[in-house]
Formats: sequence, structure tokens, C-alpha cells
Amino acid sequence: MKLLTLNFLTCARKTCKSAPSSFPLHPREAELEVVQADVNLAFLKNILPRLMWGELRTITGELGLPTLPDTAPERSALFTAAAAVSETTTPGVDPEAIDAPEHPAPVEEPEETPTQTAIDLHRILLETCIKEGKLVCGNCGHEYAVKEGVANFLLPGHLV
Repeated sequence: MKLLTLNFLTCARKTCKSAPSSFPLHPREAELEVVQADVNLAFLKNILPRLMWGELRTITGELGLPTLPDTAPERSALFTAAAAVSETTTPGVDPEAIDAPEHPAPVEEPEETPTQTAIDLHRILLETCIKEGKLVCGNCGHEYAVKEGVANFLLPGHLV
């Protein structure tokens, strides 16, 4: 279960639905696994405004992961733009024989390179997974088991 998932989960008990302390669920006795993946800047830029940053900081602190800054980074802090020149040539045509009016000039397209902030955030949200452990509600103390990376949110009949 990716750590990103914890940013959207709350206790399933009815009595906890309106309690602010039921979010986030707190990982306990968690066995973590890091699954390597390519950095997806577009995803990070789109998910950043949806993250509950304070709660994410709490979770990373409880798991002993690197401390996140007090405030969420700006989207622009996730990448550096480097101009890359893209040649637009026609196959079989000598580039020096091209007249300017008929063929457009090389187009500059910004190439985004992830910053260290983006790489760290990607590692925490998308590469770090809870393989085994428990998720505990801060309101009622109910424990949800995590086995083989899957959390069991089925409640026993007396808690429904």
C-alpha cells in the first residue's frame, strides 16, 4: 500500500466519520518496502494541491522517513525548465537548402527536469509502500491489518 493512499483514508466506523482525529490513520509496526519507479512530474504537479500536507508530515514522521518541510512546496519547485532545441526537418531535404518562409525555424520546447524536492516527494508518495503492519484510528483506536500490501477495512459486525 503506497503512502499516498494514507492521505485519503479515514476510519470506517460510523462514530469516527465526523471526528477529526480519525484522519489520518496512523501506521504501527509497519514493514516498509521501496519499489523503484520513474519520476512522474505531471502526476506530482497534479496531486500536490490535493495532499493534506500536515497529515502527510505526521505519517512520515511516525514511520521515521525524512522530515518534510512545514509547508507544501510550490508546483514550480518540482522541476527546472531547460530549453531544448527541436530540429524540424523533412527527410531527404538538405537542411541548408531550406528557405525560411517554407519551413519553420527550430522550435524551443522546455524540457522539465525533476528537482531534488520532486525526487524526494516521489520516493515518499509513490515508491514507499507499507508491506505489513497496522493502520490505527486516532479516535477509536481500531486497528486495520495490512498484509502483503493490502489493508483490510472490513469491520466486524458489532462495529458496523
